[in-house]
Amino acid sequence: MQRTNIEWADSTWNPVTGCHNNCPYCYARSIANRFKSSIETIAKKCRVSALAFTPGKNDATYEGEYHCPFPFGFDPTFYRERLAEPQSKRKPQRIFVCSMADLFGPWVPDKWIKEVFNACKAAPQHKYMFLTKFPERYELLYRKELLPELPNFYYGTTINIEYQMDTAYWTYNPKVRTFLSIEPITDPFPMIGYELPTLFTHDMVIVGAETGNRRDKVIPKREWIDPIVRECAATCVPLFMKDSLIPIMGEENMIRELPEGLKL
Repeated sequence: MQRTNIEWADSTWNPVTGCHNNCPYCYARSIANRFKSSIETIAKKCRVSALAFTPGKNDATYEGEYHCPFPFGFDPTFYRERLAEPQSKRKPQRIFVCSMADLFGPWVPDKWIKEVFNACKAAPQHKYMFLTKFPERYELLYRKELLPELPNFYYGTTINIEYQMDTAYWTYNPKVRTFLSIEPITDPFPMIGYELPTLFTHDMVIVGAETGNRRDKVIPKREWIDPIVRECAATCVPLFMKDSLIPIMGEENMIRELPEGLKL
């Protein structure tokens, strides 16, 4: 586990890293490829217990005990030696689980997710926050009775353009706690023509701008943010603006709200 500058979390924890998406603004991929372990380091430190392949694809996923960062770059990798890390921290924290992966991508085996959930359950003092671009996986896990219905588990969906708003439906489940992350926001969100359950049936909405120096970086406009602010206020949903919006909104207009269940 590592302390983080992500404003809505205290720490990040990455028992799984890697992703087969190819989002152009992904910071995690560039970090993983930058710090990819050498063949010599892998041979010296890593103990690989299994090598699996995603059914119907040629994309590799790895699991084992590695004791080195990103042994396979951004290929999905399960680090068993990291599962006990939350138990070593007694002070309650908000933990962003798998900030360097999409834990719910279709290439991730159910057994990996189940083991991560079990590790979270073993350290119930913390709040666990998950994010995915595949929220339909939450529904599939729920049907299999594999999705914990616990008050310290928050299941999030990340979207960045308006037409993905319907995707938010998949995180709506009245028996679990959910949130929506609109980051990086790359298009206007007029908030017109959507019915519940979509966005604002969630426990929290996070909004942020793209960071970094990507050549095609999108700088959002304030008029993209204002409808979200109004809708959250009207539906009494906590809104958390990331600091990347300060240049657009101004510090005096920043809103940083958390639901009661995420307050420490």
